Amino acid sequence: MKRKVTLLITGIIAISFLAFVPKKAYQEPWPVPDAYKNKVNPLKGNAESLTTGKTLYNQHCKSCHGTKGKGDGPKASQLDTDCGDFTKASFQSQTDGALFYKTYAGRKDMPSYKTKIPDANDIWAVVNYMRTLK
Repeated sequence: MKRKVTLLITGIIAISFLAFVPKKAYQEPWPVPDAYKNKVNPLKGNAESLTTGKTLYNQHCKSCHGTKGKGDGPKASQLDTDCGDFTKASFQSQTDGALFYKTYAGRKDMPSYKTKIPDANDIWAVVNYMRTLK
């Protein structure tokens, strides 16, 4: 009987702890199809591309991802998932194709930009701009 009570109390404590762990504490893996992961960015990171990318980033991304890409935009605290930190090596080590895919397809709180930014080259320009946020 004492063992059952101990297990019950342990279970209640564990459930209570998990109930108060922020949803953002765990970032679910985001698989990228090989067809996208291996795509090569057709745009060079030149001044024109970076200007276009920065303009689109400021219009569509900054409110969640923040001015410097740290995931601290004004809307970030309202989301159930972590916005990520574009300055971290784990972000910057992703392929351009993976970043393109995530921007294009979206998931959960991250919207798809396939209709909001319909020109693929504009999404590639955003990828080029995100590379400057390291």
